[in-house]
Amino acid sequence: MKDSIIILCGGGPAPGMNTVVMSVAKTFLTNGYRVLGLHGGYSGLFSKAPRYEEISFAMADAYFNRGGSYFQMSRFKPKDSDFENNFNLDLFRENNIKLLVTVGGDDTASTANRIAKFLEAKQYPIKNIHVPKTIDNDLPLPGNAPTFGFNSAKDAGTHLARVVYEDARTSGNWLIISAMGRSAGHLALGIGEATHCPMTIIPEMFNKTAITLDKIVNLALSAILKRQLMGIGYGTVVVAEGVFHDLDPQEIKNAGVSMTYDEHGHPELGKISKAVLFNDILDKEFKKLNLKVKSRPVEIGYDVRCIDPIAYDVSYCTELAMGVYNLFSAGETGCMVYVDPAGNSNPLYLKNLQNEEGKIPPRRVDITNGICNNYFEYICHYITPSDYEAAKKFVANPEDYDFKKILNW
Repeated sequence: MKDSIIILCGGGPAPGMNTVVMSVAKTFLTNGYRVLGLHGGYSGLFSKAPRYEEISFAMADAYFNRGGSYFQMSRFKPKDSDFENNFNLDLFRENNIKLLVTVGGDDTASTANRIAKFLEAKQYPIKNIHVPKTIDNDLPLPGNAPTFGFNSAKDAGTHLARVVYEDARTSGNWLIISAMGRSAGHLALGIGEATHCPMTIIPEMFNKTAITLDKIVNLALSAILKRQLMGIGYGTVVVAEGVFHDLDPQEIKNAGVSMTYDEHGHPELGKISKAVLFNDILDKEFKKLNLKVKSRPVEIGYDVRCIDPIAYDVSYCTELAMGVYNLFSAGETGCMVYVDPAGNSNPLYLKNLQNEEGKIPPRRVDITNGICNNYFEYICHYITPSDYEAAKKFVANPEDYDFKKILNW
């Protein structure tokens, strides 16, 4: 029987998912391997009846540049007991599988790290290599290299936000945009910068103060008030969804937002639109301050995950796929593939990236870098001490909306 490899996709989709899977398939098929694709992410590895398909060159050639994922994905996380009791070793033996390729974000990479340790401890002759994916751009790659899917999602998100900004200008309203990003604000910041949004709020901004709902609201109001002083009665505010995940759950509850709670009493933020949530809170604040401002919520997230990848990601994902073959041929395992700007592939060993809990921590926005400094200094609009006197026309205490005071910058 031919040597085989098997590929699985974990977490949520990202543009370029099919490009990676089908490019890996093409590369290995060309070199004489049999290639399998596993449905259901990691759940397939711990099932007695996994769903998998053999990938032919024709299939790979038909799907390599399409959005979405041909192979069904899953957020399944195996328990420790699953490794000992449910790992499907027969799947590997019966198909002569020599390599497991995992494609996914930080959670998928963390599980890949657990699998690497498991395979090593059991001395199973199976290598595993991870391919970094996520529109959140939050895997720790060197040199600020992006994760695949990020640039395509940013491009699509920017198109949506640009249209939304034009609607704000045309209608004289404010549009409140929530951008996906559970742990980091890369996507929100990228969209905000690319659309000259007057205020972008990401969790990393709160590097010198705790995140509170009042501060998030006041940052948005700071932009709205500043534009009022400039004679501009419209604009957009981009908010990374991660700021709400970092809030004390009691704050959300106290704000009077109608939502469901889990068995621990925590708000189930994943079930609601963060744009709607924030817009509702802002609307109450407008009424409290007697500000004549109309705002509308817009969500950017699920609508950019399954788009066709832009040329950058098609090329990048192809290089990542060929990098998998290069690393495998060199005998590497337990690593994440990294492709440098010159197209050279290198291994990033998962055990070297893990934190004390064995997880791969997310890469957050460096709020002190030039991109952030320049964007917040020159593109954003907000209240400064020189605006206090004029701002008293709208609010009694303008210093409460001073951008740098809010953040303790």
